[in-house]
Amino acid sequence: MSDPNQATFPIGGDLPVDRIGFGAMRLTRNGLRDAAARDLDTSRAVLRRAAELGVNHIDTADFYRTPDSATGANDLIREALAPYPAGLVIATKVGARDGPRRSRPGRRRRYPPGRGGQPDRARRQPA
Repeated sequence: MSDPNQATFPIGGDLPVDRIGFGAMRLTRNGLRDAAARDLDTSRAVLRRAAELGVNHIDTADFYRTPDSATGANDLIREALAPYPAGLVIATKVGARDGPRRSRPGRRRRYPPGRGGQPDRARRQPA
């Protein structure tokens, strides 16, 4: 276990990140579930500013999306920050879903590599 008084901690044992990172959940909407969409240009500007200020750890998920599901936080991160700064760690979650077809608690999905879906979208590199 890492020391909570340290400014950084290792992810996976050897990848150091700042203890306080940037959470991407609110990049796409002003609240939860039925909330209105955010201005996406503003969200991109916030991401660029966070990187300028030295944020080196962004927590995101495929299901952080605009209400119409057209744009996700992962898309905004890629559009705003690619090519990614050296040392930037983007941690994403897959498997959960938001909305009427969301996954049941405790249910696990298996996504073999190359089979599409959330894992492949999360691994997608900038064009």
